[in-house]
Amino acid sequence: MKVFDRRQVIAGAGALSIAAALPAAKTTDAVFWCDIAAQYDPPRDVIQLENGNWGMMARPVAAEYARQVARVNRDTSFYARRGMGADLVAARNALAEALGVPGEEIAITRNATEALQALILGYNRLKPGDSVLYADLDYDSMQACMESLRERRGVKVRRIALPEPATNASLLDAYRAAFDADPRIRLVLLTHLSHRTGLVVPVREIAALARARGIDTIVDAAHSWYQLDFALPDLDCDFVAVNGHKWLGAPLGVAAMYIRHAALKLIDRHPANEADGKNDTQARIHTGTVDFAAQLTLPAALDFQQQIGRARRAERLRALRDRWVRQVRGVAGIDVLTPDDPTLHGGITSFRLRGITDDAGNIAIARTLLERHGIFTVHRSGVAKGACVRVSPALFNNEAQMDSLASALRSMATKVR
Repeated sequence: MKVFDRRQVIAGAGALSIAAALPAAKTTDAVFWCDIAAQYDPPRDVIQLENGNWGMMARPVAAEYARQVARVNRDTSFYARRGMGADLVAARNALAEALGVPGEEIAITRNATEALQALILGYNRLKPGDSVLYADLDYDSMQACMESLRERRGVKVRRIALPEPATNASLLDAYRAAFDADPRIRLVLLTHLSHRTGLVVPVREIAALARARGIDTIVDAAHSWYQLDFALPDLDCDFVAVNGHKWLGAPLGVAAMYIRHAALKLIDRHPANEADGKNDTQARIHTGTVDFAAQLTLPAALDFQQQIGRARRAERLRALRDRWVRQVRGVAGIDVLTPDDPTLHGGITSFRLRGITDDAGNIAIARTLLERHGIFTVHRSGVAKGACVRVSPALFNNEAQMDSLASALRSMATKVR
């Protein structure tokens, strides 16, 4: 693949391969990450530490997306009916390869929420009197879907609060206790990496506990895929949703739903797909017309991240998180919610200024960080022990910015002691 200068303004087709031109040795990490950061164009005059909503496309990915938009807009049905289908299948297969699963077990969706709705509402094993389980750190829309099963399927809905502070053992104990307290539980929702606090739960181990009790597991991996170093077989779960427009950095409107082939029968086919006769993951969801250009850009986004490397990327995001956390952990007035155990966090971590647990108070903290310190974060609600402020660094962030956050928090903490 042709190598371009990293400062070049990209106007051509295809993904830009940059890593071949960048140093790879451990001692050159500072240069490497500076070169990676140069592939992004974050907002000026603010330290952008709210990258959890969606991820910025790198320049080469944005250029490829623009090319695909132009092509789809120009060729319309002439392309759509004469070759786009094969290109979309190739994009899906590239995504499946990165996830470590067969292509037919993947369906491209517009977001992880859409995929999880299809999985939760299409799960057909439930009978009246059965129970389902979710936790306080799960995504709001998914909590609502689980709650809707009360009327839809006549089941009991169980909700637990995950331990804070958490350990691997305490998380396993929390789910084990919940499973044992209600032997009628048939389905559990697990969020691999919480959008609220950044807590990573041991999905594989919890799913094994569930499987031993006849409980199926649906996994929300919207924030963990490409933030952590894993592939789907590492989770060993039948049903998973991932997002492409968060940490992968694909265009908005790209995600995927995974159903292990052996578990297909547990998810109903979408009614709109009954006539096509197919029996794969795609048959479980029907999106209609989508942003084809966004899906066709998937190979470019995957290529860009592949050049960086899965483990190296995860290590970088964790290092940025650790940079600010180590400077404020133990400071009076600051509570860091995510444990320092590297198996229990990625790049996202939330904090509270001690005693401030209401939404309004945390909105005010995020506003102060922005207006007085030029640092953009976001408050999160729904945590059992109270609201918090989330910090989510990206690959374009640097150590100096994390130091600025730590300095700002130390200054603000003195005002709440």
